[in-house]
Amino acid sequence: MLAFAVLPLLLCAAGQATVAFTDGLLPNGNFEHGPKPSQMKGTVVIGHNSIPEWEITGLVEYIESGHKQGDMLLVVPEGAFAVRLGNEASIKQKVKVVKGMYYVITFSAARTCAQEERLNVSVAPDSGVLPMQTLYSSNGWDSYAWAFQADYPEVEVLIHNPGVEEDPACGPLIDSVAIKALYPPRPTNKNILKNGGFEEGPYIFPNTSWGVLIPPNIEDDHSPLPGWMVESLKAVKYIDSNHFAVPEGKRAVELVAGKESAIAQVARTVPGKVYTLTFAVGDASNSCEGSMVVEAFAGRDTIKVPYESKGKGGFKRAILKFTAVSPRTRIMFYSTFYTMRSDDYSSLCGPVIDDVKLLSLRRPLRL
Repeated sequence: MLAFAVLPLLLCAAGQATVAFTDGLLPNGNFEHGPKPSQMKGTVVIGHNSIPEWEITGLVEYIESGHKQGDMLLVVPEGAFAVRLGNEASIKQKVKVVKGMYYVITFSAARTCAQEERLNVSVAPDSGVLPMQTLYSSNGWDSYAWAFQADYPEVEVLIHNPGVEEDPACGPLIDSVAIKALYPPRPTNKNILKNGGFEEGPYIFPNTSWGVLIPPNIEDDHSPLPGWMVESLKAVKYIDSNHFAVPEGKRAVELVAGKESAIAQVARTVPGKVYTLTFAVGDASNSCEGSMVVEAFAGRDTIKVPYESKGKGGFKRAILKFTAVSPRTRIMFYSTFYTMRSDDYSSLCGPVIDDVKLLSLRRPLRL
C-alpha cells in the first residue's frame, strides 16, 4: 500500500514539534484494502468501519475494476478497487495536520448513472460542492482538487454524495484520495506575481495521465493553486511535465473550457508606472490541435495571443506592456475558443499557459 509521506515540522510559536504531511495518498486512500467477505452483501459494504482507515455512512459499494452494471463496465483509475457513494452516502477519515496551514485534497471521481452528479467535499468549517456534469477526459475519470485551511490539529476529511436518484445505488465512483500541504508563495524581485510558474499546487497522482481539475473559486474558499483564482464557470486543468508538455519547470495550467475557464491574480502596482506582463502559450502534447488564442488582461489593457497547435508540444512567448492606473491591477487569462482533442472528440482541451511574470519596466526584461 502506498502511504502518505510525513516529516517533522517544528512549530516555533507552540514551542513543540509536530508531524505534518508532505504529500501523498491518505492511509488506504486508494481503497485497495477492502472489507472482509462477511462485511459485504454483494457489492454493498455492511458496517461503518468495514473499509480499513475509513468510516462510511449510507449506501457505499466496494467496486472491483471490470464490474458490470447492466451494459456498463465500471473502470477503476488506479489499482483494482474503488468505492461508489449512493444517495446521501459519505466516506470520511481523520487526519493529523498543522493548525493554520493550508492543504489541498486531490481525489479521482467518475459518474456512473446520472448526468447531474455532484460531490460535497468538506473539512469543517470549510465545504464545497463540486459539479461533475462536465467530463474532461474520455475514460470517464477526472481528478479534482479542493483546498482548506486547518482550524484544528486533527481534521476530518469527508466526501459526500448529496444526490437523490431514483436508483439509490446510482452515484459517483471515488478513488485515490490524497492530501498535500500548500506553501503560499510570495512576490519576489524577479516577479511581482505569486506562483507565476504554477509550481505550487495540488498533488498530481504519478500513475494518472489526465491532470487535476481546479474548480472555480465559487466552489472553494481557498485556492488549490496558491496566488491564483479560478474566476470562471468551469475548471482549469493543472498538468505536470511527466505526462504533458510544459513550457517551463514541472507544472503549468491548461485552459480547457474556452472563456468559461479563466484564471486571475490581483497584483500590487504603482499608478503611472509602466509594467510588462510576459508569459508562455503552448499546447500540452495531448493531441489538442488547431488555432488557439489566449487573451491576457492587465487592468484595462489586453492582448490576444494566437497559437497554431499541432498537438505535439511547443510554445511561444508573449508580452503585454501597460501603464498601471490603480494600486491593484487584475491579471487574467482565458482561452478564446473551445477545443477538443483530435483523437477524442469527447475530451475538452485548450492552450497551456506558464511562466507568467510581471515586472516594472525599470527592471531588465528577460524573454
